[in-house]
Amino acid sequence: MSAPAGRARRVLAATAAAVVGVLAVGMAVAAPSTAEPGPTLGQLAAAKGRYFGSATDNPTLTNAPYTAVLGSEFNQITVGNTQKWQYTEPSRGQFDYRQADQIVAFAQAHDQIVRGHTLVWHNQLPGWVNDVPAGELLGVMRNHIANVAGHYKGKVVHWDVVNEAFEEDGTRRQSVFQQKIGDSYIAEAFKAARAADPNAKLYYNDYNVEGVNAKSDAMYNMVKSFKQQGIPIDGVGLQAHLILGQIPSTVRQNIQRFADLGVDVAITELDIRMRTPRDATKDAQQAADYRAVVNACLAVTRCVGITVWDFSDGHSWIPSVFPGEGAALIYDENFAKKPSYWAVYEALGGTPVTTTTTTGGNTSGCAATYRVVGQWNGGFQGEVTVRNTGTAGITGWTVRWTLAEGQRLGNVWNGVASTTGQEVTVRNAGYNGTLNANGTTTFGFIGSFAGSNPAPSAITCTTA
Repeated sequence: MSAPAGRARRVLAATAAAVVGVLAVGMAVAAPSTAEPGPTLGQLAAAKGRYFGSATDNPTLTNAPYTAVLGSEFNQITVGNTQKWQYTEPSRGQFDYRQADQIVAFAQAHDQIVRGHTLVWHNQLPGWVNDVPAGELLGVMRNHIANVAGHYKGKVVHWDVVNEAFEEDGTRRQSVFQQKIGDSYIAEAFKAARAADPNAKLYYNDYNVEGVNAKSDAMYNMVKSFKQQGIPIDGVGLQAHLILGQIPSTVRQNIQRFADLGVDVAITELDIRMRTPRDATKDAQQAADYRAVVNACLAVTRCVGITVWDFSDGHSWIPSVFPGEGAALIYDENFAKKPSYWAVYEALGGTPVTTTTTTGGNTSGCAATYRVVGQWNGGFQGEVTVRNTGTAGITGWTVRWTLAEGQRLGNVWNGVASTTGQEVTVRNAGYNGTLNANGTTTFGFIGSFAGSNPAPSAITCTTA
């Protein structure tokens, strides 16, 4: 058993056990305030022998609300930028791992496995690489892989060895590596990576290859040839930067054909972008699209995991590259869970949640959505999402509902609660009352119940 693979299995086994503990009927709970929350996406995926992770980048590691989600919700992390060549070898022969090491250390502290990204790519190269004479570049590439993969030996479970080497028509991209080394550079990169870290799984990674098309055919033929030649390739990464309502119909078929070659498949950079602003119709379509991708992966045993390309809309690369588009991820910019989150949650086997939404009309400017996200004998965890439904920003909100007979409210977070009999009132905390048009925030609570645990028949939201 390889060291990183063994660690991955230990992480998956531990989180799978946590899911069983959370979901077990008859779970003993001393009091509502000590109840366990519902399972995370990472735990749900682990129960199915997979991972569900997120990419991240160094600037966000100082954002406490962000890292609270990153460190708890996912069981895998990809280093989004700082393992790329421009960061790790900015000058020839001079290596710098300080930034990438910070992310790897974060993952290790939170018992998360790490995907390495990426050793050889035509983009984000320091300028000196392009100036290397053709006769020297193969040696330079091998030296870079030996140093970077060697530095992280035993710390990553996968390496994206080569990234985006094909054009849309299936021809080779004319990168500096292709031009100066030739077709053999990809195979040589995989050989060098295997020598540097014999235990890491080695992946080829690309975009627009989620369905069957000319580009994925070229990738398929390369992998097939590598397997026949004994070139050490263990997996393919389907990036899955997708567009709302345009999920290829052949995703599952495509995953299966690569698996049939004897390699693993990972969804490595998932996001599903839309024309902004969001609305309920777009959210519903996005949720269906995320569910379809997760289901396609789960349908193939060798589809080992899914990584979203960061998890919050406020930290997505999409708006800077596709003007007028965004809202591509499963949390909004305020770290509230979107419908797409719940679609993933349920596709991974989470208990379907009950939702009741009541809008306050044109004058109130907000809506509230009530969900039960986890339940056990006599207790439950609830979450309410507040959305600004008006056309202008709001500076405060108040949510009200009536507890059913036998229900009691316990601890509340991200809101200020009061009760009168069975009537509950929750006002915004000092930091989450301001919402832009269509902006959202959430508050959560622990409750107890006797008998049944119905959702409220009505929940209202008013603005300040």
